[in-house]
Order: sequence, then structure tokens, then C-alpha cells
Amino acid sequence: MKKTFIAAAVLGSVSTLSAAQSSVTLYGLVDAGIAYTNNQGGNTSWQLRDGNLDASRWGVVGSEDLGGGRKAVFQLENGFNVNNGKLAQDSRLFGRQAFVGVADNTFGSVTLGRQYDSVVDFLAPFTETGGGGALFFAHPYDNDNTRNSFRINNSVKYKSPVFAGFSFGGVYGFSNQAGGFAQNRAYSIGASYQNGPLKAAAAYMELSHPGSSTGAVDTTIFVPGTVEVPGATSLTIDSRQRTYGVGASYDVGPATIRAIWTHTSIDDVSISADGEPVLNNASAKFDNYEINGRYHLTAALALDAMYTYTQSKVSIMDDGTKAHWHTLGLQSTYALSKRTDLYLAGVYQKASSGVNAQLFGSDESSTDAQFGVTAGVRHRF
Repeated sequence: MKKTFIAAAVLGSVSTLSAAQSSVTLYGLVDAGIAYTNNQGGNTSWQLRDGNLDASRWGVVGSEDLGGGRKAVFQLENGFNVNNGKLAQDSRLFGRQAFVGVADNTFGSVTLGRQYDSVVDFLAPFTETGGGGALFFAHPYDNDNTRNSFRINNSVKYKSPVFAGFSFGGVYGFSNQAGGFAQNRAYSIGASYQNGPLKAAAAYMELSHPGSSTGAVDTTIFVPGTVEVPGATSLTIDSRQRTYGVGASYDVGPATIRAIWTHTSIDDVSISADGEPVLNNASAKFDNYEINGRYHLTAALALDAMYTYTQSKVSIMDDGTKAHWHTLGLQSTYALSKRTDLYLAGVYQKASSGVNAQLFGSDESSTDAQFGVTAGVRHRF
């Protein structure tokens, strides 16, 4: 009996030690609300929509202590539409994130799988939409991917520890194509610095021949609507797509002020409509200038405001079409608890040069202006 008790005690100690060295956590977020748009194709729109602030998701994150300040890490994150129960990210089981790797307190972490690029990691938090704001606030067509329109498949990511407020990282996405090493590969790098209330970051991303289903990026951020091609049904980027920028923020008491500039350039664009080529050998460039801020009136109530000026140029040989967008938004959130809040957001966009306005996540307006409002509830678990 005594031996049995000792054996049980030893097994219990081993089990406790194992539990202390490893962890697996289930987490998630559910966001749903009503969205109104004054003009989508000439008609008003009322919709019950998922992810007006943050896309609904659930995931599992875990680690195993390997000793010596080193641990194995993994994360699997699923995206879904709470209104119909369907999977997001082209019906992937873990479309938002899926990776495994090793993290070291001294040397940083290396992870492998489907992951965010450095623009998302380092620059997106300085935008309103990437820093807790509404989907409507994204830059036109999410041309810089600061709203996470795509992830990097087949990727290896490095993230450094923080050295005196400075950190850096990078991602490389393999094409996974025999004989086509550079065909649909992707890479990005970024760095950030924090000193008290001041934060700053910079990042660069390059996609080579993006768009194939087996490569690093299976979607593109260029949208045919930017050049007003009626009936455009397919688009090919025959060369490369680059995005880079800088951002900064400063905290002043209960307020935070943020500013960011991003540039996206796309080379050798070809567009087809109903199988017939309508645009070849074009290039497109976008510059986004945004300033935004958040003020906490109370511990529960926060007010946000943002303004973005975007200019673009689409060129064919020596000709060029220029367009401009002005996007102005306001948002309030009220925390019912640490995990649940209510939100209300409104945004107005004005376009020029014959381009119709189009708030991100909405269909195109029939005019150069569009206004949207959304209200809903967000719960984290």
C-alpha cells in the first residue's frame, strides 16, 4: 500500500511538472453587427455583417518548454462568418494562421507555415483599421494589405527579441514550384522601436508573380476597379508587387496619435474581361497618407477619428490615369466588460478622376462618393 502511494505521488508530480512546462490555450473572437451603406451600385444597403471591427475567429496556441530559455511553439487559427457559419479565407480550416516553430529568449523565434507578412506585423498597428478600427477604414482596396487581405503561405518567419526597445523580423514564402523558385515567392522585412510613449516602425514586402494556388500568395491586392475596366473578370501580375512604408505613434495621457505612410507599386499588370485582354503591360502605384487617434473618455468609453488621403497612378506605356481618395471616419467603442464591447462607426469616402468610391468590404458606389455606418457587438474568449 505504501509503495502504491509513493508511485501515485511520483506520477502525480511528473504530471504536474509536464503541465507546468507545456500549455495549450483555446481563444477566439466573435464580431457581428448591422452595416448601412448609402450607395452600392446605385442602391442603399442594409446588411447583417460579420467582422465589422475584427473578423470572427477561434484558435489554439501552445508551447512546450524545452529548457535553457527555449520552447516549441505553435498556433492554429480558424476564420469563420458568424452569420452563416461558413469558413473564411477560401474555406480553409486554419486560414488565418497556421504555424509551428521554436522560440529562444536570447536569439528570437523561427516559425514555419501560413503567416502574416512584415507589413501586417510592423505597420498595420499604426493604421486605424489595423489598430482596432472598422473594416470600412481600410485604405482603398486594401492596396497595402494593412487589413490582412492575404497571408503568406509556405513561409519561414524570424522574429527577434527586443533589444533596448528595438526589434526586427522577416518572412520568406517559398513558391513550392519545381523549376520555378522565383515564381510566386514572397519576402518581407520590418523593424520597430519603442521608447516610453513613442513607437515607430518601417517595413518592406515584395511579391514575385503572385496569384497561383500553390505559391506563397494565392491572391493579389490590386483591384480592376482602380482603372475602371467594366466587366473585368481576371487579373494577372506578370512581374512583381511591392509595398513599403513607415509609421509612428505617441501616447499623451488617455490619448494616442498615430500617423502612417505606405506605398504600393505593381508592375506588368494584365486584365481580361470575358476571356479577352483589355489591358496589358500596365503599372499601378498607390500612396496612402493616414493620421488617426484614439481618446479614452473613461475606462470603458473610447473615441477614434481617422483621415486618409490616397493617390494612385495607373500607367500604360507613357500614358497615366491618376485618382485620389479622401476617407474620413469616426468610431466609438464601449466596454461592457473586459471581453465584450459595443461599437458604432461611420465613414465617408470621396473619389476623383472618374473613379467610383468604394469603402473596403462594400460594393462600388455608382458615384464618386460613399457613406457607411456600422454598429454591433464584439466578444472575446
